[in-house]
Amino acid sequence: MHPGESLSDRFRRIRSATERIAAPLSPEDCAAQSMPDASPTKWHLAHSSWFFETFVLERAVPGYRSFDPSYRVLFNSYYNGIGEQYPRPQRGLLTRPELGDILAYRRHVDRHVGWLFEKEDGPPADVASVILLGLHHEQQHQELVLTDLKHLLSCNPLRPTYRDDLAVGNATDATPLEWSPIEGGVYHCGHDGDGFHFDNEAPRHQVLLQPAELATRPVTNGEFLAFMADDGYRRPELWLSDGWAAVCRERWRAPGTWERDGDAWTSLTLGGPRAVAPEEPVCHVSYFEADAYARWKGVRLPREAEWEVCAAGAPVEGNFVESERLHPAPADGSHAGFQQLFGDVWEWTSSAYAAYPGYRPAAGAIGEYNGKFMCNQFVLRGGSCVTPGDHVRATYRNFFYPGARWQFSGIRLARDPR
Repeated sequence: MHPGESLSDRFRRIRSATERIAAPLSPEDCAAQSMPDASPTKWHLAHSSWFFETFVLERAVPGYRSFDPSYRVLFNSYYNGIGEQYPRPQRGLLTRPELGDILAYRRHVDRHVGWLFEKEDGPPADVASVILLGLHHEQQHQELVLTDLKHLLSCNPLRPTYRDDLAVGNATDATPLEWSPIEGGVYHCGHDGDGFHFDNEAPRHQVLLQPAELATRPVTNGEFLAFMADDGYRRPELWLSDGWAAVCRERWRAPGTWERDGDAWTSLTLGGPRAVAPEEPVCHVSYFEADAYARWKGVRLPREAEWEVCAAGAPVEGNFVESERLHPAPADGSHAGFQQLFGDVWEWTSSAYAAYPGYRPAAGAIGEYNGKFMCNQFVLRGGSCVTPGDHVRATYRNFFYPGARWQFSGIRLARDPR
């Protein structure tokens, strides 16, 4: 939370922030779905309210009456313990309810949650903990609104912008890539239980690390262009089998959102097409591309425990959604050591998304939040330029399938001692 911020203040701030993110969009923008992995903005606005209605209001407000009973199915994402869900790939077909109805639904939910805060003792501790979980869940959907919207706009040949007033920043030389050592030994990883965390960040446990080195900044566009120039997308020996199949099937020749412009490349941003800046972190690459690039360099991707050990104790500062840039920024080189551990781009690790030793999901339907996805996905760390700054921490574990490219995902390298 912000210093001195109460849970009720946080609730109002985060709920308002979601609607500010959606405000520049037309009703048509809010209703469209560009692919099965993405959702319409209107659905995100509704589902984040559905979470509070289902897990807070139905359980904590006596005699609570739902805004519309049909919403229980329409906006249930994946909670089988709650009941049926409308098919995810078809969310873009929901032209009704209209956007105005969804905004009215949000006001209905906000009013009733507000009633819990107005009680003399406020919500009970167990209810307050679910409200806090719901707020972090909503911040995840704030990020998804922007990532899904960016993919949607990239499908439009008119190349529309989300906002024309986004900060661009000044061109600068790339900060030299250096290597910082990780001493071998036993470390503690995972959340220590002080403050909010998702269940997949716990329990805290011991890990044995071998000596290694971690790059002090992410890989840049200029460095990735060198991989492309060396026929990186045409050399099967650099690729995992599934990755090479994706290259051939999807005809990948550059990171997602990049387009050829004569002899140069442009990148489609939320502020419109821009020339690819060599000094910025490369973005919208899959796990397969990150791994192939690392192989080309003769190194590897970091394991998530290596990343966390390096990030532990570092201030959670960087280019987040609050920067109003909504695009990765170059490393500024203002200090020695690690740069851009937080913000700018989510960083792929080589670690499969799996449970920590002793992990126990929460009881009931809310236990479906993280645990049931621990299969066939890889962990990313650090947040991105569209992540809310108070939503991430060194132990935060994001996870995606290895072929995913629409997220703001990038690369930080690791290597074993020579």
